[in-house]
Amino acid sequence: MRRALTLAANGPARGPHARVGCVLLDAHGEVVAEGWHRGAGTAHAEVDALSHLAPGEAAGLTAVVTLEPCNHWGRTGPCSEALVEAGIGRVVFSVEDPGEHSGGGKERLRDAGIPVEEGLLADEVEEFMRRWLVAARLQRPFVTVKWASTLDGRAAADDGTSQWITGAAARQHVHEQRAAHDAILVGTGTLLADDPSLTARGDGGELLADQPVPVVVGERAVPEGSRILQHPHPLIEERTRDLSAVLADLFAREIRSVFVEGGPTIASEFIRRGLVDDYLIYLAPTLVGGSRLALGDIGVETLDEARRLRVTAVTPLGDDLAIVARNQSGSSS
Repeated sequence: MRRALTLAANGPARGPHARVGCVLLDAHGEVVAEGWHRGAGTAHAEVDALSHLAPGEAAGLTAVVTLEPCNHWGRTGPCSEALVEAGIGRVVFSVEDPGEHSGGGKERLRDAGIPVEEGLLADEVEEFMRRWLVAARLQRPFVTVKWASTLDGRAAADDGTSQWITGAAARQHVHEQRAAHDAILVGTGTLLADDPSLTARGDGGELLADQPVPVVVGERAVPEGSRILQHPHPLIEERTRDLSAVLADLFAREIRSVFVEGGPTIASEFIRRGLVDDYLIYLAPTLVGGSRLALGDIGVETLDEARRLRVTAVTPLGDDLAIVARNQSGSSS
């Protein structure tokens, strides 16, 4: 299963499809073939592995797969059916497919008389597939809220200046995180105040190969000549303050991960509504005092109502720290 997980990591991390790996074993536990999913419209991991064998060679083999074989016709056929037709003798998978239409593969396999075991290395695979699984289970994109602040929790000085709280290493790390998400989202307040381009760029200012789709949320129009209109991807304007509706629309557009990089207002609203899956905070060893807090009202009136988080990673970036945290329960805040 760990080999299948390694194979899965070869697939594209962005987009609507899960990264899945498959290993086919003979009766002695020796690897006969292996495969992984390479993206939309390509063979799924099980079919990719089977493609390396001649007709009949898969009979009696054990298929080890990170995700339950799918059971529906999409851009490709159902993997459960492919395994049945190939004569696979046993299937071991880690995590159940939460898809309303794609799930049910294990039942199809068992109905065909194929023994199925599930749950092997489930914790490791769940963590590896976390973004995709959260999106599939909640039917909305995985949401990362990012902000940069001083040690005393300020996102800007009292005169509004905020460039730059963090150093060059932290700022480059932000661009890498932008590139790792399907979309980047800001509110109209940030757009009008900062005129951001919302692109992912390298050390020399060049555009990275992967670019997040720009999304602006709010009722005010995007002014002509805004830098965001020069983005490599067309701008998505969400003329509403209903964040749940925004996420539902983005999910329908096959966006599965969103990087929220607006100011305190929109970040606080995502938190207040319980729509955050990961927090990414860049902490600078600086003090400025004043009233420009990194967050505003998040619906907490007493300490008993505080959002309790669990830190999952701390990365030094020059003099700064990048801190990743999630809700203590592991679900959204």
